[in-house]
Order: sequence, then C-alpha cells, then structure tokens
Amino acid sequence: MKVTVIGGAGNVGATCAQVLANKEIADQIVLCDVAEGMCKGKGLDMYESMPIFNSSSRLIATSDYADTANSDIVVITAGIARKPGMTRDDLLKTNAGIVNSCAENAIKTSPNAIFVIVSNPLDVMTYVALQKTKLPRNKVIGMAGILDTARYRTFIAMEVGVSVKDVHALVLGGHGDTMVPLTRYTTVAGIPITDLVAKERLDAINARTADGGGEIVKYLQTGSAYYAPGTAAAEIVEAIVRDQKRVLPCTVLLDGEFGYHDICLGVPIIVGKNGIEKICELKLNAEEKDLLDKSAGHVQKTIKEAMQILK
Repeated sequence: MKVTVIGGAGNVGATCAQVLANKEIADQIVLCDVAEGMCKGKGLDMYESMPIFNSSSRLIATSDYADTANSDIVVITAGIARKPGMTRDDLLKTNAGIVNSCAENAIKTSPNAIFVIVSNPLDVMTYVALQKTKLPRNKVIGMAGILDTARYRTFIAMEVGVSVKDVHALVLGGHGDTMVPLTRYTTVAGIPITDLVAKERLDAINARTADGGGEIVKYLQTGSAYYAPGTAAAEIVEAIVRDQKRVLPCTVLLDGEFGYHDICLGVPIIVGKNGIEKICELKLNAEEKDLLDKSAGHVQKTIKEAMQILK
C-alpha cells in the first residue's frame, strides 16, 4: 500500500505520517509539501526512526506530485493553521484554494485513490475535495468526528476518573462550535454517563469538546492542535488498509441520510477497504435532531461561501 500525506511538512501531516510508519500500516509513505526542505528534513528524520520502531515502512519526501503517483490513499492536511481568536471558518478563504489545488494535483497522479481530508474548515474542505476530484462519495472521507469524539472521551474520562478505553461516545455534526455530542449514546463500560455525571457537568464537558481545538490554540499561541488530529487521520487510513470495518464518526457527503442532501457532515460510518462501506443512520430524538439541523445549516452556509470563492 502507498499512502501520500499532502502537507507533510506541517505538524498534522508529519504526525499522521509518523503514526502510519510506526505502526507499519503502509509499505510506502510519501510526504508531499511545497516547503520542500522542511518536508525532506522531517521525512528523513522519520525514516531514521524506523529501525527503532522495527518498522519496514519506507518514507520519501518531495514537492513533486509525480512522486505520489498511484497512491492508494491520499491524506490532505495542507492549509494554514488557526491562531488565537480565529475560528475554523476564518480559514475558509485561504484553505479552500489550497485544498482545491492539492486535490486537483493529487487526482491526476492517483485517480483511484481514496482521499482523507483533514484541512479546516473540515466539512467544507471535504466538499471541496469531492467537487474537484469528481470521485464517488465513498472515496472521500473527512476526519472530524474521530477527533471530536476522542476529545469528548478524554474529558469524560478525566471527569469520572477512568481509563479512556472504557468510555464510548459519539459526536456528530460539523467540526466546530455547532458539533453535537450525543450524551444519550455515551457510556462508561456500558453504564450510561447520565448515571455517573450530573447534567451541569455534562453540559460543561460538551462545551469544552466544541471548543477543544480553540483551547489548544490559546495555549500554543503560534499554532493549532496536531497530535490528536494527525493520529485521528491515521486511524481512518488504518481502517481502510486493513479492511477493519470500523464504525467511526466521519464527515461524508449525505444524499438523503438523516434528512440532508448535498452536504458534508459528521455521521457514523463503517470504514473498510472501499472507504465508506456504509452510513449508519441513528434514530435521533427531537432535541438531538434540532441540534444537528443547526449544525447542518451552518455547514451548508459555509459550503456556499466556499463555492463562491472558488468560482
């Protein structure tokens, strides 16, 4: 298997590539970035760590899309990062052009690849990649829900004082302030979270989850999160390469599911060798559906803005 990470000189891309290489998920991993020196430096550094991890993954770094030819999976992490005071939507104008260009170049050399999108605003960038590549919807997946759910599980584990392994949860909707953590589907070793945590604390955890990226941006000052996002992207790649049939919350193009059309939104899917194997529709109650409607409305508005920018 050959996996290309576009934006490999950046922190998210480099983290994704490192996780893939450490776990020997792909035979060949290509880091591609316009910042050629940084890309080659990080790529060589990673490759030199493979003997320590006892991994046979081969890494190359390049700024030439010809080196990415015939990739099985293309991960797009390219784009500018958030700074304090910025929302993900503030990145729209710049990142729409970057992702559009990356998708255009990558599809020329790897027409059969499955694309995994990580760039922000993520739901919109997934839609942009779909429009540019003209691929069927099962072959373009946005990473968002995995990251949002991982943050939610982390905060729940911190609150209850248990291992994150025992926390099972699900976050739907757009990757941003309107995301929808589903308390009703959240358990700790099978115990409903509402039996363990008071409503006001759950509300606070939900709010912290929605602002999870912003919280890290405030601490870093000069950049945004990358360990968790990069690892989340690698989880999708692993599920595809190893045909794991994982149920993962990801951003996908909806065509009637949950009552939405022509919009990319975070929902649970089954991920395997064909990319999106199935979209899992949940029975939402009135409150959950109302929150998801609001999230979908925000994403739809931003998609329209992106399409205007790219005209």
